[in-house]
Amino acid sequence: MPTLFLHFFLFLFTTTVTNLIPAVHSNCIEAQKQSLLHFKKLVNDSSDSSKLITWNSSTDCCSWLGVNCSTNGRVVGLDLSGEFVPSSIDNFSSLFQLQHLQSLNLAYTFFFFSSIPSSIPSGIGKFANLRYLNLSRAFFSGEIPTEIARLTRLKVLDLSMYYSQRKRLENSNLGTLIQNLTELTELNLDGMNLSEESHWSQTISSSLPKLSVLSLSNCDLSGPIHESFARLDSLSTLILHGNNISGPVPKFFANFSSLISLNLSESNIHGAFPKEIFQVPTLQSVDLSLNSELRGSLPEFPKNGSLEFLVLSGTNFSGVLPDSIGNLKMLSELDLTECNFTGAVPKSLANLTQLGHLYLSSNKFSSPINSIQWDKLIKLVDLDLSDNLLYGSIPLSPFSIPLLQRLDLSGNNFSSQLLEFSNVSSSSLLSLDLSRNNLEGSIPVSILNLPKLDIFNLYSNNLSGFPFYGLQESRNLSFLDLSYNSLLFNHSGTNSSHPSLLQIKTLYLTSNKLKAFPSFLKNQSYLTELDLSNNQIPGQIPNWIWKHPLDNLYLCCNKLVSLEAPLLGSTNYHLSNLDLHSNQIQGQIPLFVRGDYLDYSRNNFSSSMPTDIGDFISPTYYLSLSGNNLNGEIPKSICNASGRVLDLSNNSFSGIIPQCLTQTSSLKVLDLRRNNLTGSIPDTFLEGCDLHTLALGRNQIQGQFPKSLANCSSLAVLDLGINQVTDAFPCPLKTISTLHVLILRSNKFYGPIGCPKTIGTWPYLQIIDLAHNSFNGEITGTSLRTWQAMMVNDDSYYLGFGWGVGRRGGALINYGDVVTTTSKGLETDLVPLSSFTSIDFSANKFNGTIPKEIGQLASLHVLNLSSNAFTGEIPSSFGNMRNIESLDLSQNHLSGQIPPQFANLNFLSFLNVSYNQLAGRIPTSTQLSTFLNTSFEGNKGLWGPPLTSDAVIVSPPPTLNGSSSNPNSGDEIDWNVISAEIGFTCGFGIAVGSLLFCKRWRKWYYRAMFNILFKIFPRLEHRFGNHRRHVYINQRYWRRLNG
Repeated sequence: MPTLFLHFFLFLFTTTVTNLIPAVHSNCIEAQKQSLLHFKKLVNDSSDSSKLITWNSSTDCCSWLGVNCSTNGRVVGLDLSGEFVPSSIDNFSSLFQLQHLQSLNLAYTFFFFSSIPSSIPSGIGKFANLRYLNLSRAFFSGEIPTEIARLTRLKVLDLSMYYSQRKRLENSNLGTLIQNLTELTELNLDGMNLSEESHWSQTISSSLPKLSVLSLSNCDLSGPIHESFARLDSLSTLILHGNNISGPVPKFFANFSSLISLNLSESNIHGAFPKEIFQVPTLQSVDLSLNSELRGSLPEFPKNGSLEFLVLSGTNFSGVLPDSIGNLKMLSELDLTECNFTGAVPKSLANLTQLGHLYLSSNKFSSPINSIQWDKLIKLVDLDLSDNLLYGSIPLSPFSIPLLQRLDLSGNNFSSQLLEFSNVSSSSLLSLDLSRNNLEGSIPVSILNLPKLDIFNLYSNNLSGFPFYGLQESRNLSFLDLSYNSLLFNHSGTNSSHPSLLQIKTLYLTSNKLKAFPSFLKNQSYLTELDLSNNQIPGQIPNWIWKHPLDNLYLCCNKLVSLEAPLLGSTNYHLSNLDLHSNQIQGQIPLFVRGDYLDYSRNNFSSSMPTDIGDFISPTYYLSLSGNNLNGEIPKSICNASGRVLDLSNNSFSGIIPQCLTQTSSLKVLDLRRNNLTGSIPDTFLEGCDLHTLALGRNQIQGQFPKSLANCSSLAVLDLGINQVTDAFPCPLKTISTLHVLILRSNKFYGPIGCPKTIGTWPYLQIIDLAHNSFNGEITGTSLRTWQAMMVNDDSYYLGFGWGVGRRGGALINYGDVVTTTSKGLETDLVPLSSFTSIDFSANKFNGTIPKEIGQLASLHVLNLSSNAFTGEIPSSFGNMRNIESLDLSQNHLSGQIPPQFANLNFLSFLNVSYNQLAGRIPTSTQLSTFLNTSFEGNKGLWGPPLTSDAVIVSPPPTLNGSSSNPNSGDEIDWNVISAEIGFTCGFGIAVGSLLFCKRWRKWYYRAMFNILFKIFPRLEHRFGNHRRHVYINQRYWRRLNG
């Protein structure tokens, strides 16, 4: 806003150049008049120009629009700003004969229909007397001429440009351009590419000592502001928006005593912002927005402060909003969105009577707001307090602000019930958002009496009622969202003797407690979008619903069982989106509805699909009949109904796959999984095939792999699992670099999987499942090195796509792929697939050693190489797979030890290395100790917990050099354990044997022990005197010991 204000001010300034060049009424010099007329003649057609069209040879040129003259008739000012000029200005233009020109304004001039793109002519350097040059956002091309540096009398230079026009200083630099312009007071280079100017702040401060206005927004500047910038103590306006300053805000800015406007938004400044800058007495505008690493707090503001704009949104400012904010009586915009302010919203805000826009959303303000006199803010247009921790009741005073158009209190902890209010006839409120609070009870009727209210958002509260009835006059709302409340309609009958006078265009009632279609819907005349999903509505979809001009209808996740056909004579059955999924609807597929998005999945539709279905619902972007009871063959006409997504999965379709489904260029998803389809896959995929997902798993498909599938260069998901396809490994797929998922599980594929003659990689591969086939040979590590998605954790992967629809105000409906994987012996549907990664080569005939390159797949979650013929040792590099959750190497011929690096696999929840030839001690770790012994059984030389206790396994003694004769043997004795056990046994035996067989030693031992006991416990001697019979010492022996 401050930047726009500045540009608007400069534009007004440039179009009133007469402030610099006083207008006169004397006749202009004839030679100069002819120069201007010659320029007009070269333009050829000036009919689109509001100024050139007034240039007439019969009138004095000093009276022409855009021309200013001095007292002696010389042309000193020329303003063609905003003109459409059908020609270009070259170096020979007659304009350069106006040697006394002091002001030239070509801002926003559009040069069109020129055979040569119009560049800034180098002849501009001939204007030696020029004080004012404005070429801002004029449609010039080419480079900035260095001749501008000759204009040493310039005071104002504006070369700003649109971002799409941005230019570099190709044959010069910033210093060359401005070093001679020492009289310059205003410099605007917005949009110019200055990325090579690493010392930009030193260059400007050393060349332009009189600078007052500096605007360098979106110039790709980099590097912090140099301390020499402090010399520019006359600066009144500094705009550095959209750069990469990458440094702190200098404290010396507070010494710029004339500073009026400071804009450092989105410039990557960081550190603490000096509070003193806020207290510069002349400061009117501060914009520090979108600098996420800039921190600071607000100072105590003096009385009658001059600030008009304060924008800190998207920064890390924190602390409380001081009461002294109320001293800024001139403030018209305060934006603290997405900061970290805490505490109460101060009552002093009511003093800001000039405030037009107040944005405090996405902070941590925590207080009631009903004690603030909001109705004093008579100029307030926008009030946004959303996403804070505000509580208490919602005050009525904001509804009395006469100019308020938008009120957003969503995402707080407001509670209780809204009260009735009156005197709202003068309200300008257009949008009211009270969603995501704890409001209870019913919404008062009076809120619908707000005369201009158009958008009303109440979703996610605890409301139990809404005044659909009770209005005294008709009211229209374009948007009403009551989702996620506790609204209850038990029956579809009329709740009132009068029909509802409320007319709604978009209505959301999802996730309430509706048990019937609300009766007020019957009388709606303008309803285009209706969402009743996720309620408890049973029975039939009534036929009156088709009388509405609906674009979008969402009835999913209810208890609907049937669908009533429309009445005869009704004609409007085309919807953009119809969602009926997850109900219990029976019967045949409704053919009377056409739409771009049709979701009939997870219902009880039965019987066969009509052979002419494509003639009724053609075409659709999305058609899903998944999860029903449909049977019979898939008719060929379905190809006419398929657009981007066709999902017929989880039914009982039989027969062959229609060939036309592989010959369409528009289809992105074809999902026919879990049916009874037979025959082969048509090998007729076209060049330029746009298929993203082909899912044919769990059918009875036979034949060979279709080689033409390689034409689908965007293929991401291929699922042919659990069929009867017989072929070698499909090497043509190697050319598809976009592949994320490849599932060939449980088919009749055979042979090696290496493709030496095929050049290609799978950098995005996340899931590959080749289990239960007859693949053989060795797995080479070369191809594994290209599976980059399994090497780095990246949650940005998303298998799917979206397209625009009308729901939720123009959001996207996304299609996410469903992939069935097998892990830990269980099947899992992943929806949507993101960063999950898996390799399953189990139940094949692979042999040779396991490639160590698998250990480089650091983000791998599941690895299953079981039931093959792998030999050799388990690679120690497996310890690098820190994200592995399931690892199955069972039923191979692996030997050697389990690598000790397995102790580092902290996320491992399933491990099976059983039935191999492993030996040695199982590595000690908390994670490995949690597995059952069945995870390690079938390895004769393997020992240690949890398979066995820590016992000695007999093995040959160590050799003289301390090493085993067999380096791979795992049967060595752990001498650290054994030596401790032998020492304990020998010591214990000597001590006990002495007591049993040496009488003198036994007497000494008992005497010593009792003396020690009696010294520690003196009363023990007396106790023993009374209970001698319980002690193994007779009286004689006692006297002998004391004698």
